[in-house]
Amino acid sequence: MGSLLTRGSFLGVGVVEQVGSACTAFRIGDRVGWGVINSTCGNCEMCMAGKDKYCPDAKMYGFDGYDTQGSVCSHAVRKEQWLFKIPDAIPSGDAAPLMCGGGTVWTPLVEQCRIFERVGVVGIGGLGHLAIQFAAKMGCDVVVFSSTDDKREEALRLGANEFYATKGVLDYAMLGVTKPIDRLIITSSAKFNLGLFYPVLARNAKILPLSFDDGDLVAPNMATLLSGNSIVGGCICSRFLQNKMLDFAARHKITPIVEKYPMTLHGVSEAVNRLRNGKMRYRAVISWDY
Repeated sequence: MGSLLTRGSFLGVGVVEQVGSACTAFRIGDRVGWGVINSTCGNCEMCMAGKDKYCPDAKMYGFDGYDTQGSVCSHAVRKEQWLFKIPDAIPSGDAAPLMCGGGTVWTPLVEQCRIFERVGVVGIGGLGHLAIQFAAKMGCDVVVFSSTDDKREEALRLGANEFYATKGVLDYAMLGVTKPIDRLIITSSAKFNLGLFYPVLARNAKILPLSFDDGDLVAPNMATLLSGNSIVGGCICSRFLQNKMLDFAARHKITPIVEKYPMTLHGVSEAVNRLRNGKMRYRAVISWDY
C-alpha cells in the first residue's frame, strides 16, 4: 500500500485483499486508488447529474470529523463506489499523487479549457507541475507564472511554452507576455489580488483557483465586469472524470515528481516536516516498499 502526503490528507493506492459479497467492480488482486471521498448518497441532484463530488452527504476525509479513512496504515476498508482501478502502465508511486493532485487539475482543464486556448498556470508545486503536463498533452499553449526564475527550465521541460517570473513586478503588463491568457489556473495557496493578472488576460477569461486554503479571494469589481472575466471554483474530481484522468495519464506518460519515504514513524515524520517547511518537491509518497 502506498500513501500520498498532501496538505492535510493522505490518499492511497493499495491491492485488494478481500471483497464483500455485494462488490462487483473489483476482484482480489486488483490495484486500486482512492481520494478524499469515501461515499456519496447517489440520489441527490448533484449525484444524479454526475457532479457527485458536490453531494451534500459526501463523506470526505479531513472534514466534519471524518478522519478514519486515511492511508498511513497496513489495511483500509473502502467502499467500491469511490475506488478507482489503477492502469498497469502507472506505477503505484505515481498513481497516489494522481489520485489527488491529478484529479484536481484535470477537472478544470477538461471542463473549462479548449485545446487551442492559452492556459496560464500560476505556481509550480504539487498541483502546478501536474497541470503543466496535462495541459501540454491536451494541446494547450501553456504559460507558467512563478515568483522566481528557479523553476524555469523545469517548467519548460514539463511542457510549458513560456515562463514568467513575477517577484517584484508591480505591473504584469511589463512581463512581456506574448499573447493574452484565456484560462488562468491558480495552484498556489498564497492569496493575492487577482487583478494583478488582468493586464495579461484575454477578454472573457476564466480564473480557476484550485488550492484549498483559508482566506478570501480579491478581484477588482469594475475590471471584472468590463472584461467579462469569471472566477470558477472547483473541488477535486467526479468519479467519471477520475477514471478518465487515470486513462489519459497512462496513455500520455504523465509522471508526478515525488519524494519517497518508508511507512515508518520516522519516515512519516520526516515527510511531514519537509512539507511544513515548504521543502517538499513536489509530493511525498510513503510506502512499505521503500
